[in-house]
Amino acid sequence: MAELTINADEIAAALRAHVESFSTSLEQEQLGRVLEVGDGVARVAGLPGAAVNELLEFEGGLLGLALNLDEATIGAVVLGKSDHVAEGQAVKATGRILSVPVGDALIGRVVNGLGQPIDGKGPIPSDQERRMEVQAPGIAGRKPVHEPLQSGIKAIDAMTPVGRGQRELIIGDRKTGKTTVAIDTILNQKGQGVKCIYVAIGQKSSSVAQTVGTLTEHGAMDYTVVVNAPDIGAADIFTFLPQVTITPDGSGSPTISFGGVPGLAYRLQRALLLPSPWSTIATSTAPASGLIEYHDPNPPPNQAFYRTVYP
Repeated sequence: MAELTINADEIAAALRAHVESFSTSLEQEQLGRVLEVGDGVARVAGLPGAAVNELLEFEGGLLGLALNLDEATIGAVVLGKSDHVAEGQAVKATGRILSVPVGDALIGRVVNGLGQPIDGKGPIPSDQERRMEVQAPGIAGRKPVHEPLQSGIKAIDAMTPVGRGQRELIIGDRKTGKTTVAIDTILNQKGQGVKCIYVAIGQKSSSVAQTVGTLTEHGAMDYTVVVNAPDIGAADIFTFLPQVTITPDGSGSPTISFGGVPGLAYRLQRALLLPSPWSTIATSTAPASGLIEYHDPNPPPNQAFYRTVYP
């Protein structure tokens, strides 16, 4: 057995080399604390530099969205399951405003309401992002509807003219074929230079998987993006879907089909849990027109008395 020898000079030289190569770095970040959490909404203290629609990071990597900026607290919605968010946990401001990835890399993929892939095909190689809250162009600045969009269904195309850039509502009871009309329209756009986005709101994952299978079978996923918020997902993801669903790269003619129940109920839930700083919630309803009005008895100067939410 070889004799073990210890050389003090070699040990000292190794320690000296590690000490000389050691470098320190100082980083500053804002931290807040969760005061209370419930129904997918968290009250956070601290973070004086947080902005509206800024992403907040809870312990465990769960993200939240800062909406109400009060004097002492922040009202944030939890973008996901809030079961693991507890009182006293640390919250970090990321400095990032809620954005979604854009670009041709999304074509052929299935993503959730935040633009994250959920199809098991790996990350989306997109280095472009667009903010969720952007100012829409004015009516005068928009291009008029001048080009038809064929659905491929003769009865619809003959009686109901639909143009590119036009919004069309498909109304019907359950199991009457509303989704079928939307899917057939997407299938009919093959080779037409139209990029399609199918948004599944509150549907069963099996139904969405069947729809994706149909699109893949007919080669429609080559120009289609599927955005899915399943019925077991977080309620606030439902409210963002109409806002995060945008043209993949800003070019071409998009066709966006919303399947499932719109997020009106979830918007009302969020409005009740996180009311506007100046609004007293829900004193007037107009069921005939389908609009819901919030009335503020003491509005600030230069503010409207009513705020209307469109379903």
